[in-house]
Amino acid sequence: MKIVFDFKTGEVVLMRNDVENARYSMASAEGFELAAKAWLRCGWDAKYVYTFTWFGRPIIQLPDDILRIQEIIYSIKPDVIIETGVAHGGSLIFYASLCKAIGKGQVIGIDIEIRSHNKKAIEEHELSSYITLLEGSSVAPLLVEEVRQLVAKKETVLILLDSNHTRQHVLLELEAYAPLVTKGSFIVVTDGIMKDLENAPRSQLDWKENNPYNAAREFIAKNHDFIIKEPIWPFNESNGLNKHVATYWPGAWLMRIK
Repeated sequence: MKIVFDFKTGEVVLMRNDVENARYSMASAEGFELAAKAWLRCGWDAKYVYTFTWFGRPIIQLPDDILRIQEIIYSIKPDVIIETGVAHGGSLIFYASLCKAIGKGQVIGIDIEIRSHNKKAIEEHELSSYITLLEGSSVAPLLVEEVRQLVAKKETVLILLDSNHTRQHVLLELEAYAPLVTKGSFIVVTDGIMKDLENAPRSQLDWKENNPYNAAREFIAKNHDFIIKEPIWPFNESNGLNKHVATYWPGAWLMRIK
């Protein structure tokens, strides 16, 4: 598949086997979806998400995804936000800043290895009082139990899975942490974009199947307490033109319904 942008006519052209398959206005929902697909791939190749920080810490998230999830956090106002995968700590600082702004909430960050310089920077950050760091495998039974002990009864919980992105590991995380999610809240399975990156730089040949997107669907097929539910945009004045979400987290939003 090839996508051609004709700025003279204001159109996006979809090519298959070097033959024009479809032509859409750049102002159409279909044109935007194709443009977003190309932009996301270019962004991955150019390491675009490695250029952002939040309150001084590298966040390594697509800004679109961060803006979407802040609205969910503001709506749900969770007592506890749990994130597997710490890296530089930017996401934890982001969630902590929302907790402070809302006036409630704590953040638990889990990683199999928190490098000493990152740990030091997080612990010395002015928002560190909102953050608890746990080091170890996110699916180790003892660590999962430690997380459970940190969550009080009747607390609202939102969870993000952003550590090891193999299908099997994400499935294990879903099985371990989904029971903690509150009805009406979410467990967010990040980086399902891997399914569209099998030939991209820094990718693996098995990513088309071995990815969080497929793990989420496998989990949903067996667990009817959750549905995949894309958050509703609280504001959209595009007159229906913008329906497609430019995201690294396709199909990520697993909402607990019972």
